[in-house]
Amino acid sequence: MENIELLRSQLVEKIFSTNNIGVLQAIDDLLASIRTKEEEEFVFSESQKDLLLLAEEDIKYGRTTTDEELRKLDEEWMR
Repeated sequence: MENIELLRSQLVEKIFSTNNIGVLQAIDDLLASIRTKEEEEFVFSESQKDLLLLAEEDIKYGRTTTDEELRKLDEEWMR
């Protein structure tokens, strides 16, 4: 998290120090486009919804594999 705070601080300093309207407009446009993408609603297809329901059922009934178990299976498979 420290890296993100440092980067944010450096960006703020650079933004305040520039008088270039083109740079500021480009930054504004970039940030506006990112916000728009985050706000877009994702619509699942019927097959995706079915797969999510199956996954939730697997979790509910304990049909899961831990990361450690999966890594062991990968190691065995790679031999």
